[in-house]
Amino acid sequence: MKRFAIIIACFLSLFVFSQNEKIDNLTVQLAYQEQDSTKVDISVLLIDELLKIGNYDKALLYVNQTSKLSEDINYTKGLAESSYYRALIFAKRNDYYNAIDNYNKSKKYYAQIKDTLGVAKVSNSIGLLEIKRGNYGIGLQNSLSAIEIFEEQNLKEELSTAYNNLAEAYYKTNQTDKALDYNFKALEIRRIINDSNGIIASTKNIAELYSISKEHRKAIEYYEKVLQILDPEKDKALRGEILPKLGSEYLRFNEFDKASEYLVEGLKFNRKQDNKEGLLRSLNAIGQLNLQRKKIKLAENQLGEAYKIAQKIDNKAELLENYRLHIVLDSTRGYYQNAFFWQNKFYDLKDSLAKEKEPKFPTEIETLPIDNIIKEDIKSENEKLDQDSQTSKLVNPIFLYVALGLIAILLGLTIFNFSKTKQYKSQLVKQKKILADERKKNEGIAEQIENLEEVNQVKDKLFSIVSHDLKDSISSIKAFLDLLKEDSISRDEFYDLVPELSENANNASALLFNLLNWSKSQMQNLEPKPELFNIQEVFHNKIALVEQKVEDKRIVLIDESQRDFAYADKSMLEIVIQNLITNAVKFSRTGDVITVSNQDVNGKALICVEDTGVGISKENIDKLFNANKNFTTIGTKNEKGTGLGLTIAKDLVELNNGRIWVESTVNVGSKFFIELPKASPQV
Repeated sequence: MKRFAIIIACFLSLFVFSQNEKIDNLTVQLAYQEQDSTKVDISVLLIDELLKIGNYDKALLYVNQTSKLSEDINYTKGLAESSYYRALIFAKRNDYYNAIDNYNKSKKYYAQIKDTLGVAKVSNSIGLLEIKRGNYGIGLQNSLSAIEIFEEQNLKEELSTAYNNLAEAYYKTNQTDKALDYNFKALEIRRIINDSNGIIASTKNIAELYSISKEHRKAIEYYEKVLQILDPEKDKALRGEILPKLGSEYLRFNEFDKASEYLVEGLKFNRKQDNKEGLLRSLNAIGQLNLQRKKIKLAENQLGEAYKIAQKIDNKAELLENYRLHIVLDSTRGYYQNAFFWQNKFYDLKDSLAKEKEPKFPTEIETLPIDNIIKEDIKSENEKLDQDSQTSKLVNPIFLYVALGLIAILLGLTIFNFSKTKQYKSQLVKQKKILADERKKNEGIAEQIENLEEVNQVKDKLFSIVSHDLKDSISSIKAFLDLLKEDSISRDEFYDLVPELSENANNASALLFNLLNWSKSQMQNLEPKPELFNIQEVFHNKIALVEQKVEDKRIVLIDESQRDFAYADKSMLEIVIQNLITNAVKFSRTGDVITVSNQDVNGKALICVEDTGVGISKENIDKLFNANKNFTTIGTKNEKGTGLGLTIAKDLVELNNGRIWVESTVNVGSKFFIELPKASPQV
């Protein structure tokens, strides 16, 4: 292996050396060449070599010089080539508009000199760019037009790129047969020109297309061919992708031993490489294998881990597969409510993906004949020249004198207007000052009135909340105690009613606790006592308080917190974090996931409580932290709220020089963030 690596390194060194030598030779030739078309041609060769080694800045410098020289000596081919290479550089830099602009200029110049190959070359490049951007109709039209010329002249390098472009476009538009066709054509050409990377890419594409077409034996054949030709050092990411896919193909034929061999290797390999995409595929596939082997607990762990990764990296195809496997898992265990939950998620995502995969253009694309392009470009150029000629004949001295007269009149009016304006300027300044002073006084009075009205509204809200919620909770407790006092309930009934009594007592306690803290903060009597505290420790303490509720609702609670510190009043932040975790539990359904985490972002502590629950609509997000709105909703198990929790949370966080906000999507979930300082502010 070591010897092989040394050979590769030596080969690359020789390649770079020979390429640099070629660049040096061309640079020397260019220096001694006269300012003529030959100098332009040598410069184009130099630009091409610079692009091969990725030196785009230097290449662009030569492109601009070449373009200027071509313009000076009226060399249209040089203008075409320099515009083409400038477009290539812009495309490499993802500057779409400048790339297209220069491609179109290049195509126009090639058309003027009737260079069909040049027009085809540009069309193919436009096709590639448009396909990458998802404009498949335009991309296919350009690439198909170019291919006709490349095939006529047997230009293999160009055909390799063009065939691959078309294969990708047909694949993206769900035209599998045509995609397979062009991948085979690309593979054939790439074998002839000995393009190893191209051979790997085309072989892998063919394997995937056979899998999509449900020709799984052929998919296995081509996946195994890919593994055989991969470079063990260079192609690690690709190996991590292929292994689980190959294992999954064998799993379709219940060839468990062969499937297990590839899947276990894929799992180990992707863990070692920390390849999230490959790890996700491996976990889903090996989870399926263990389901089929009735190793339920192992499958549950693997699918749970895969679910977390799929959400993080937003791989929708693998997430859909994960939903399907969760349906099978929970059905096998008899958890039919959970299975129904996963089934809803599965069909929602499946419908969404189906819409994305719909073809975006007609399946039959007409090519653009290159000869017609040339004729049209020449015709439009001639028409433009005729128009310019006619326009020039119309211009005569009379129009010039009229224009000068109008300019003189406008100038006179402007001077007159300026002199008048100047006279009133000082008066207007004085009047504006008086009005501004009056406005400030009025605004101050209006603000005081508004504040008083807000305070009064808050007071009314508080009385309403207290009278309603406390009345309900305490009345329920009193009724229960009366029954107990009168011996009107049996021991069994007593135990049945205890959870409800406990829930009502908790509601009343939470209401009073939140109300007390909020009112203190509103009266500005709540002074924070900041200190450095461990965020992870607070999370652990607060998670322990909701464990029973989490278990009852069968929620998955993931603790991704880490040992890190924030500088704030610990007791205040405990109230806030407890409130956020309790809310996450309240608005999560059976099988939902809650994740708590913290990290250092730009020198501040960022705390996050995330759930995959019911989410919050856009119009309700603004109401969450507003005391005047008193916004509250019922939880997924009819849990009640006071509407004060997040208002208090906002006040407490802001008292500690922090901020709190939320990101949420209905039926997807919510993320609550708290940002806090990590050290005492510098005075």
